Amino acid sequence: MLDELLGRAELKERIADLEDDKRHLERQLEAEQERRSEAATARQEAEQRVNRLEDRIAELEDRVERTESGGSDLDFRGVETVRGDRLAEILSRLESVETDPEGALTAMVGDGDRGLPAEVEAAFGDHAALVGRARPCLATADDAGLVSAALVPPVTPDPFAEWSDGFRIDREWFLPTGRFALALVRSDVFAVGTYEGRERVAFEGFESDVKGDHSKGGFSQGRFERRRDAQIDEHLEKCEAAIDEAVAERSADRLFVVGQRTLLGEFEERADATSAVDATGKPKEALDDAFHEFWTTRLYRI
Repeated sequence: MLDELLGRAELKERIADLEDDKRHLERQLEAEQERRSEAATARQEAEQRVNRLEDRIAELEDRVERTESGGSDLDFRGVETVRGDRLAEILSRLESVETDPEGALTAMVGDGDRGLPAEVEAAFGDHAALVGRARPCLATADDAGLVSAALVPPVTPDPFAEWSDGFRIDREWFLPTGRFALALVRSDVFAVGTYEGRERVAFEGFESDVKGDHSKGGFSQGRFERRRDAQIDEHLEKCEAAIDEAVAERSADRLFVVGQRTLLGEFEERADATSAVDATGKPKEALDDAFHEFWTTRLYRI
């Protein structure tokens, strides 16, 4: 009676309704979080399946190529695509190897090298040709024959070959470490993220109106291509300005540029590494795909 006279009954009903709404929203949030977790797990499993299939396809294509060219039957013990925690674990194992003062060989074999370093020939013997097939790669072998592998790092150091009491492994060659910028450049899509390790702390992206394939009628083929080239040039100017901002204003220590192979030459001089990737779609989603694709290592067991 008193609650009704003071108007508190209506307020209490409103509070009860709001509490019901709150519980409903909490259940929705829990369901959404569970759905996202399941989606993330499903995506990881799908990526692993794709990686295994890609590895198997690469092995078979290489075997076909060697068969057609009359090459030897020498083959890798296994090929695996690795990233993230799995890659970090493999690097840790290599870092844990301890030998005599000159019992472990580490060699960065460049793609443009005509032959193999003498150290690689000596360490791998009859299997040295496999290192040549894996390059550019970081080859590791010990004098007891317990370790024999090559890894293709996302960030390729200058060629070297050295014997020491352990393998020379720099995690910056393989894993996202420190503060860096990763830019995705396609003819009509751009995205750049600033990262602290695996975490993205800043993002910018945009799409440009660049004409696709020429259709019948309207512009001639030549005029169409000139107009499209001009649109791409304008798009690249915007990309370069955004990259300058990401590197300078966000204090990125390193710059990596990935994307459309035909455009990467525009950025080779300023980037610490470039790589062709297939990431497409909206800028933010495409950048996420590009990040995973770039920070991936091919492991060859020799």
